[in-house]
Parts: sequence; C-alpha cells; structure tokens
Amino acid sequence: MFGAILLLCVALAAAQQPRPCETPEQFEARILTHDFKNGFTQKAKISYDGLNKRVREVEELELGKDREFYDVLYLFQNNREYRVNLKDKKCNTTTLSRPFIPAGVPPGAHYNGQAVVGPVNIPNEHISVIRFEGRSDEGNPMFGTVTTPDCLPVNGGFYSNRTGYVFRQYYDVTIGIPDPTVFDIPMECQ
Repeated sequence: MFGAILLLCVALAAAQQPRPCETPEQFEARILTHDFKNGFTQKAKISYDGLNKRVREVEELELGKDREFYDVLYLFQNNREYRVNLKDKKCNTTTLSRPFIPAGVPPGAHYNGQAVVGPVNIPNEHISVIRFEGRSDEGNPMFGTVTTPDCLPVNGGFYSNRTGYVFRQYYDVTIGIPDPTVFDIPMECQ
C-alpha cells in the first residue's frame, strides 16, 4: 500500500513539471555572449528567424583590449556566412562552420528548474523563468532559460569541442521582424 502511494506521489509530481514551450520563431533582441575558451565577449543586436534558420547580428567583439565591429548574416539553410567588417566595409563570405542553434528551449529538452527574477513582493517587478536542458545534434550539452508563460529567451548556453562553453544573455526582446530585408545578403557581399 505504501509503495502504491509513493508511486502515485512521484507520478503527480512529475506531471506538474513544466513541459518545454515554443520560443517565438521570429524576434529581435540585444545579446551579450561570452566565449570562455577563446576569451571574447560579443555585444550585438540580433534578428532571429528560427523558421527559416536565419540570423543577423550587428556585433561588437571584445578580445582583450581589441574591439572589432561586424555585420554578420548566417543563412543556415544555404550553409553560408556573410561577414562585413564595419570599419573597412570588406566582406568575407564563408561556408558555415557550426550548426544552427535554436534560441530558447533546446530540442528534446527536459525541465531543470524554475525561479523568479526580481522582488516577488512588488507587483509587476518580477518575472518567472523556467530552465530546460538538452543536447545538440552532436550530443553536446545545451540549456535555455525562458520566461513563462511566453517562452521568450532569457539566457542559454552550449558546449562544443570547437568553442568550449558559450553563454548568451538576451534582453530587450521584441517579437517579430519589422524589416524582413534584414536577411538580405549585404550589398558589400554581392
């Protein structure tokens, strides 16, 4: 009898765990990315189209005291990267060296915990977030923290043998892409 009650309690607790939600397919945001292996920080405005696997980042890279500025378009379905150096306006077109990494909840993720960010005793001054963990197509660990109930990305990270551990924070998120030409190949690359 005790075993049946314990099993029922475990089943009820598991049923109450949040399930992975769907991050909006298209959004714009500001991001802050840290690549610990290579020792650089990226600040960028991002336009994200998960449906068509396109990402545009207008970025500032800090590597020690050096700063570089780029406008980068990633077209994952075409396996192409277009990188314009904003100082000299030169374009470098290459084959992508990494897979598309979805923002928000990783594919096949499982619930890892939830929290409230901000003071819980002041109305409209806090937000609830949920964290999910999963694995990339290559089997490497990934995680994503999203708001609840809207599933907007808050932060995320992944590990790969090529890059090591990379951590990204999202802020100033707006749903949708107001200017779809943001995914056009830059004029400097044509």
